[in-house]
Amino acid sequence: MHYVKLMSPEALYDIRIISEPISGDGATILMGFPGSGLVGSIALQYLVDQKEFKQIGTMTSKYFPPFAMMAKGLINVPVRIYQKDAIVAIVADIPIHPMICYEVANGLVDWLMPFHIKEVVALAGVVTTDDQKRVFGIATTEELLERIKDVTEFLPVGSISGIASSLMTECKIRGIPAIGLLGETVNAPDPRAAVASLEVLNHMYNLEVDIQPLLEQADEIEATMHKLAEEVQSSAEGPQKRENLPMYG
Repeated sequence: MHYVKLMSPEALYDIRIISEPISGDGATILMGFPGSGLVGSIALQYLVDQKEFKQIGTMTSKYFPPFAMMAKGLINVPVRIYQKDAIVAIVADIPIHPMICYEVANGLVDWLMPFHIKEVVALAGVVTTDDQKRVFGIATTEELLERIKDVTEFLPVGSISGIASSLMTECKIRGIPAIGLLGETVNAPDPRAAVASLEVLNHMYNLEVDIQPLLEQADEIEATMHKLAEEVQSSAEGPQKRENLPMYG
């Protein structure tokens, strides 16, 4: 394993990446952290599962919330690094607090610099007033915008925040080609927005990811949320109905 210290000596152990080196030159780095709709996390975790990526490393920090996913008794580190061929995916289960977005973005790019990567692609969600599951594209150069103009839409003006903005800014400053794919979403787990983002990745990198199972999950999630909404509404109406009953005593 390749151990990398990402911070200054006085901040030793604040942020750590423990990983095998990225193999080969010219890798594309996909990053997905929880945000609006969990778009990036859902899309990239589905990608690495479907295409059987190999986990090559992890990222930890004393600033991360004390949270870890588990499945069948096994703990999963909250930020994981995977690789298959020339694609590296960095997937997180935890949101990155705004106060440490700079440190995390700076540390990740520091770690990537020696590997002569091709480009970075940050996946995130964006909440709009018209949820059509569009994917909005942003980039650090005009050339990259030209490349994604046929598979994304461009907002005439706007802003992004959180770890995606810090990553894009860090890449812009350092001259690293970077693209942002912002899936249009509602502020709830949104597999359909993740599917839309995966379709763009399929087109860009010929990944041939089968999105049908994720669409089926979306149907199940929407049905569950609809049922939950009905139960909440019924529960809310219940006490009101009782209040309208005549009182005896």
